[in-house]
Amino acid sequence: MKFNGKIAAVLLIASAGLSMHAAHAQQNGIQRTDLVQNDISAPGREVLQVRVDFQPGAVSIKHSHPGEEVAYVLKGTLEYQLEGGQPVTLNEGESLFIPAGVAHVAKNVGDGEASELATYVVEKGSPLVVPVK
Repeated sequence: MKFNGKIAAVLLIASAGLSMHAAHAQQNGIQRTDLVQNDISAPGREVLQVRVDFQPGAVSIKHSHPGEEVAYVLKGTLEYQLEGGQPVTLNEGESLFIPAGVAHVAKNVGDGEASELATYVVEKGSPLVVPVK
């Protein structure tokens, strides 16, 4: 089979784009993998679904989102500290609703690795993670 140079270049660029989109650089023992990003019927909004993997003891930065988040724990034990509230500890199979704009921190408080499936309904075109001091 003979490949055209243009086709090979397009395939190379497409595969590089997918791998860059699929997994973000690991930071502070946390790895984020984007799974779905799509427009929804609400004007100016989109849905994103992300897998977040936490190494033992890993803690996220304090941050908020430009929309709502539902966090579902896939594995391990995670503690969520939402601004103005008490810490909430979730185990595998439990979930938490995080309102738009509420600053929060997530921490792996279990003995091993932990993972969450985060689903966001956010303002289209806004940064997903907004650091908060």
